[in-house]
Amino acid sequence: MDADTYFKKCNTCGFEWNKREELLTDPTIEIVGYQVNTKYLLGGLVLFNHGCRTTLALKVKLLRDLYDGKVYPEFKMGKEGCPGHCLRKYELHPCTNTCEGAYVREILQIVKSWPKNN
Repeated sequence: MDADTYFKKCNTCGFEWNKREELLTDPTIEIVGYQVNTKYLLGGLVLFNHGCRTTLALKVKLLRDLYDGKVYPEFKMGKEGCPGHCLRKYELHPCTNTCEGAYVREILQIVKSWPKNN
């Protein structure tokens, strides 16, 4: 299978997921973190651990369509009211601030609660 026919490939074991849903429902995949891109939020990385003991990254833009709620206009990381979640890579909690980054935290919640295959 070449790079044009799969969604994501594990760099360690070579396992391939053909579609995003296959990756999200895979019981050997666990969301573990998020690396913010402060200049372009869709360029941030959602981090997953795979059962072969490697970490995979997906750009937020590949998951953006999972959330259709409110997006605030201002990115308030480090400003008053900011709980600092985006500053901590392994923090997956939602953001309660009226911050543009809060929608990415909502995407993390959706992915975190995605049903896994048996």
